[in-house]
Amino acid sequence: MSGGSLVQWWADTSISELVWIGVGLFAQTMFSMRFLIQWIATERARVSIVPETFWYFSFGGGLLLLSYAIYRMDPVFILGQATGLVIYSRNIYFIWLGKRVMSPPEVA
Repeated sequence: MSGGSLVQWWADTSISELVWIGVGLFAQTMFSMRFLIQWIATERARVSIVPETFWYFSFGGGLLLLSYAIYRMDPVFILGQATGLVIYSRNIYFIWLGKRVMSPPEVA
C-alpha cells in the first residue's frame, strides 16, 4: 500500500467506521494485556499461575471484541467471543464465590 493509497483510504473511510476500527484495536489491546499479566505473574511466582486480573481483562476485551464482531457481522468471530465470555464469566463467578466463602461473617 503506497502513501497515496493510505491517504485515499483515510479520506474515504467514514468517522463511524474509524471509531469502530478504534474500538476493535482497543479491544484487541485490552484482550492481549491478559497474556502480559499472566506472564509477569508466572515469572514472579516461578510457577504457572493465572491471576484474577487475567479474567477481568479477558471479559472486558472479549466483550468489546464481541461488540466489534457484531458490528462487522462476522458469525465466526461472534461465536468465538460469545463462547469465551461464558467461560470468563464462570471463572469470575468462582473467584467471587471463593472470596465470599473465605471472608469472615459480619458482626451484627
